[in-house]
Formats: sequence, C-alpha cells, structure tokens
Amino acid sequence: MIATPPPLRALVVEDEWPARNYLVELIESSRLAEVVGAVGGVVEAREALASDSPGLSIDVVFVDIALDGAGGESGLTLVRDAAGLARAPMFVLATAYERHALEAFELGVVDYLLKPFSDERVVQCLKRLHERRAPLGRGSVGPPRIVARRKRALVFLEPHEIWAFEAADRLTFVHSLPGVFDIDLSLAAVEASFGRAFLRAHRNWLVSAAHIKELERDGHETKLFVGSAVADAGKGVWVPVARERSAAVREMLLANATGLRRP
Repeated sequence: MIATPPPLRALVVEDEWPARNYLVELIESSRLAEVVGAVGGVVEAREALASDSPGLSIDVVFVDIALDGAGGESGLTLVRDAAGLARAPMFVLATAYERHALEAFELGVVDYLLKPFSDERVVQCLKRLHERRAPLGRGSVGPPRIVARRKRALVFLEPHEIWAFEAADRLTFVHSLPGVFDIDLSLAAVEASFGRAFLRAHRNWLVSAAHIKELERDGHETKLFVGSAVADAGKGVWVPVARERSAAVREMLLANATGLRRP
C-alpha cells in the first residue's frame, strides 16, 4: 500500500483580505496542503520564514507581487531574500499581473497563478508542488516541541502542554503545564507555525483552543481562562479578549460545543 504524502505546509502572503481568504479556502479544500499562516505583507512573511525550523518547515509560499503598505517591497523581493535561507521554501506567485512571469521563473518560482483563482488551477499547482518537494527527512510525526528558556537551561515543551503565548515587555512568554518560560519566537511566528491550533484572542495573546475552559463576560470586558482545569483549580491563566474579537471568539467556542440552549 502506497503511503499518502503529508500535506504541504503553506504560507499565504496577500494584502487584500478577500483574495487572501479565498486562496486559503481553495488551498485547504484541496486536502493537498494546510495553510499554517496567512499574512498581509513582506515583514510578517519574513518573520514566519525566519522562525522556520526542521519540525515546522514551510514548504511553499503563495505570494502576491503588488503588496500595498509593504514599504515599497514586492512579493518578488521576498522571493529574492529567501534564496539565502538554509531551508528555502518553494514559491508560487498569485497575482493579477502576467508581465512578471519571466522574471519570476528566472528566480526559481515554481508556478504562477493568475487572479481570479480557480479550484482546478490551485489543485494543479499543488500537485506540481508535491512532485517538486524534496524529501523532508522528518523523523517524527505531528507538531514539534517548543524550546523555551529557564535561566541557563533549555526547556522542551510538548504542544499539548501549552496553554497560551503572551507578548509582554518586548518578550514572548509561553504559559504551560510545567510553568511560564520565555521563547525567542514572536507571536506572528508562532501563529504562522501552528496555524489554527492557537487562537488570536488579543494582540498580545495566542491561546490554545483545546485548553479554553471558561469564558467570562463582565460588562464590556471578556476574558478566557486557559489551562488544564477550570479557574478555581488555579491551573491556568486568565487571558483578555479584545473587544472587536469577543463575539467571534464566543461564536467559535459555541459552534464547537453542545449543551447550551441557544436562541
């Protein structure tokens, strides 16, 4: 029996959110790839690629050429920069402009998707990428461990032990069952690496969706308790929810649970 190859890990770089969301939907519905990050500019994409590690490799980057608000940098700039990475991903240009095709292929871009995208064309592209993908040599299956710091020691955390990531005082902290530690990744890099396993509740917080135990609303304030038990047990952390995200967070939690009578 021939083993099914693992899905490609994809990063989407597109500044127009309707086009970004549509491309993400087409990629994931193909079952040939999983989108581990979707960002709007070159800076965020660089952060995601800089945090890349053997266990969290980004296999392919779908990038638009014209990126508004990117400081004059185009998607081609990202392709050129990535050429120096130890584990450079494959690139696909997803754009409305045909005129850059020659330059793109000279830079080693694998494919060139023209807007408007179609599911047939995206599937064709992903099949081509699977054929081009080099053996990854990953020795383990599933998400890798997070490496954190504790004084002079390195602490290795399993993903299922992690409750939340917090950005504070120009550092990033991981809250977990073994304790609270600092890590070298930014929240954007964590989000790009772990995809939907962690929910952006606040600009300074990513929480494990699987470890959300309580949602509490007091007036206009909403917060989550994330941990291994409910808040009274003290094994976890309270996380603020941004006001503009509170309704979406509540709906997400209720959509994946039963037991509450809803109107």
